[in-house]
Amino acid sequence: MRSSDLKIKVCGMRDAENIVGLAALNPHYLGLIFYPQSKRFAGDLNPGILKHVPGKIIRTGVFVNASKAEIGEKISQYGLKAVQLHGDETPQFCNEIKNLNVEVIKAFGLDESFDFGRLNQYIEYCDYFLFDTQTAAYGGSGKSFDWSLLQHYTLSKPYFLSGGIDEVNIDSILEMTDERLYAIDLNSKFESEPGLKDLAKLDKVFRKLKTARAEK
Repeated sequence: MRSSDLKIKVCGMRDAENIVGLAALNPHYLGLIFYPQSKRFAGDLNPGILKHVPGKIIRTGVFVNASKAEIGEKISQYGLKAVQLHGDETPQFCNEIKNLNVEVIKAFGLDESFDFGRLNQYIEYCDYFLFDTQTAAYGGSGKSFDWSLLQHYTLSKPYFLSGGIDEVNIDSILEMTDERLYAIDLNSKFESEPGLKDLAKLDKVFRKLKTARAEK
């Protein structure tokens, strides 16, 4: 069974009532997407709704090739404690964001042609990597990549696993023994429509992980 400290990030939140409901489940990370082309764009969300989110839940902003000024503004406006960079951001840019006193999660899309050597230049400028499915456009696809590709990952930096995680394949994740697997990123497979999470489905996952921890 996977290590009992596996964290959960629920991403793509934008509905006020849905956010309050999710907060009651106590995810470790709550993701807000500030990429205007996303169907889950949260740029119009009233920041006041986040007063219902306990401080221990890490508010995470997801950005694609945004400027430092824009990211800094959203950090202040929404009380972000983590920033996920999902575009073509350079190691130097990651470092600039890290200096804003937030966790930095740098996302990479994986496929058979991915060069894991690219990660070496980022390792000291971010807190975590996030591995998602490679797509032609920015953002998630709702599809899983071949997780066996992770055998080519040789660095010690912990990572988030993303891309098509659902109620079925999460069992396979719990069987993973890679201690660098820090968190799972849940999004489209737990939605009734883009940006609106099925809280009953998510509750089952939270309970499953709680049971796994109790069995350790």
